[in-house]
Amino acid sequence: MQLILKKDVQNLGEVGDLVNVKDGYARNFLLPNNVAEIATKGALAAREVNIARIKAKSEKKHQDALAQAEKIQAAGKLELGAKAGESGKLFGTVTTKKLAEEILAKTGIEVDRKNITLDHPINRVGDFVMTIKLTSKVKAQLNVSVVASETIKEALIEEETEKETAEEA
Repeated sequence: MQLILKKDVQNLGEVGDLVNVKDGYARNFLLPNNVAEIATKGALAAREVNIARIKAKSEKKHQDALAQAEKIQAAGKLELGAKAGESGKLFGTVTTKKLAEEILAKTGIEVDRKNITLDHPINRVGDFVMTIKLTSKVKAQLNVSVVASETIKEALIEEETEKETAEEA
């Protein structure tokens, strides 16, 4: 089925692109979510008229994303404090939501947590690299340093949990 995209779709195309997709994908996802429209003669004619406007808007979005990526990378290293044990293991993990909040606080740029990718979960003290996808073509990398804001003795925690289980039994 031939469609004209109304919004950017990852791994498919950008706004205004003419794409061929399987009928089920079009009927079950693209059309109900108002992401695309069927490529009729009228829609193709309207696309041709609006193509310059769509491309200009896309170029502006790309330039804005480049500026944001530059600002994010200029921020340097993002430092986070978290509760950790003596061995450096964190109590819990640093989530992408927390990272997005820290980026907003440090740079003033709002990043969707779904656009942040990590090579592996941040569950210990150390340095990590995260990739922020601003658009389909623009990505920024930011270093994250996790330090122990509070070191808790792991032996005490284990003793407390053992006491609690003994009391319950």
